[in-house]
Amino acid sequence: MSSDTIAFRTFRESDRARLKQLTVDSFTHVSIDKNIEDVFGLLNGTDWKTRKASHIDDDIASNAEGVLVAEIDGTIVGYITVVLNYITKLGRIPNMAVDETYRGRGIGAKLIEAAHEYMRANGMTHGKIETLDQNAVGQHLYPKMGYVEVARQIHYVVKL
Repeated sequence: MSSDTIAFRTFRESDRARLKQLTVDSFTHVSIDKNIEDVFGLLNGTDWKTRKASHIDDDIASNAEGVLVAEIDGTIVGYITVVLNYITKLGRIPNMAVDETYRGRGIGAKLIEAAHEYMRANGMTHGKIETLDQNAVGQHLYPKMGYVEVARQIHYVVKL
């Protein structure tokens, strides 16, 4: 790596597979889908990685312009997705991941800043992000970025 300059750009279709891989690599210990699989096993023969990676397809379908990609020297090192609600003016960050090799360099914070800029440019007045209690990094980073905890939620699953 010749430089640590981070470039941000919007999603390109050629990014899809890389974003899915980053997602699977980053969410192993902080995914509801993984937690479900740990308790119940595969769901209809589908593993947690397939289910979690499909969230990226959903984010792209919902707002491809709001999928922001971080690159260093042409290598995708992270991404963040943003969904906008023009009625409530609340932007939401459903997914964010940083390549493990590049963590600890402030890329996550810069992705959140880029998402905030995108939200403001699209008229949002507030931003929302969620994390699990098992995600210590998120619980540290999000308040540092100005987020205030407003609620906690418990997810239950039953085998039918």
